[in-house]
Amino acid sequence: MRIPEQVNRLAIVIGVLAALTLVTRFVLIPRSLVSTDLHWAAATQREAIKPVKFAGSTACQDCHEDVALKKAKSFHRALSCEGCHAPAARHADDPTAVKPPAPRDRKFCPVCHAYDPSRPTGFPQINPTAHNPLKPCVSCHNPHDPVPPKVPRECAACHGQIERSKAVSSHALVACTTCHKAPEQHRRSPRSALPSKPETRDFCATCHGQGTAAAGAPKEAPKVDVAAHGGRNLCWECHYPHLPEGRL
Repeated sequence: MRIPEQVNRLAIVIGVLAALTLVTRFVLIPRSLVSTDLHWAAATQREAIKPVKFAGSTACQDCHEDVALKKAKSFHRALSCEGCHAPAARHADDPTAVKPPAPRDRKFCPVCHAYDPSRPTGFPQINPTAHNPLKPCVSCHNPHDPVPPKVPRECAACHGQIERSKAVSSHALVACTTCHKAPEQHRRSPRSALPSKPETRDFCATCHGQGTAAAGAPKEAPKVDVAAHGGRNLCWECHYPHLPEGRL
C-alpha cells in the first residue's frame, strides 16, 4: 500500500523538529544552564561568600541571660531577638563598637498588633490612632514581657473583629457580658478559661420572644414566636449574634 504524500511530508516535518530539539538541547544550550549539580554548586558558592549578618538567638542569650529568661516565659518567647533588633553579627563580634537598634516609636509594634481581620481570635490588636495616642509602645509594655501594666477590661482589646461587626449591628449597645460570662482568669490567660455562651433558645427569647420584656431590652427589639420560629434550631444557627441582621 502506497503511503500518501501528505503523510510523508508530515513525517519529514516531525523528524526535522525532533532533530532541531535534540540539537538545541544537547549542543546549543550550555550545560551550565541545565545542570542541577552546577546550579547547586554555584548557589552554594554565591551564598557562602556573602557576609554573615545574623548572630542567632543563642549568641544573644550568652550575654543577655536575664533578658532571655524573661522573654522565654512571655508571649514573645517565639520571636527572634534579631526580628526586632536587626541583624546583630557585628554586635556579637564587638559589643562595644556596634549597638543594635531598639524600636522606640509607634510604627514598629503595629506591624503585628494593628487590627487585621485575618489574625486569629484573641490575638492582641489595637487601633494605633486611638490606643494611647502618641505614646511609644515601650512606655507601657516591656517588649521582652509585653503583658500590659493593667489587664484590659474591654473585650475589644482582643476581639477587635467581633467588636467591629457588633458596632454596626442592632446589638451595638448590648454589653458583651450580657451574653457571655468571662472568668477573671480569661483576661490573663484567654485559652485556659473560656467565657460562657448561651446554649438554649430561651436566652434570646428573653428579649425577642413574644410577650417578653427583659430589663433594659429596647421595646423595638424584633419579636418572634419562639415555639414556632426556626423549628428546633438554635437561634445562632441562623442569626450571627454579633451582627444578627446578616443571616448565616
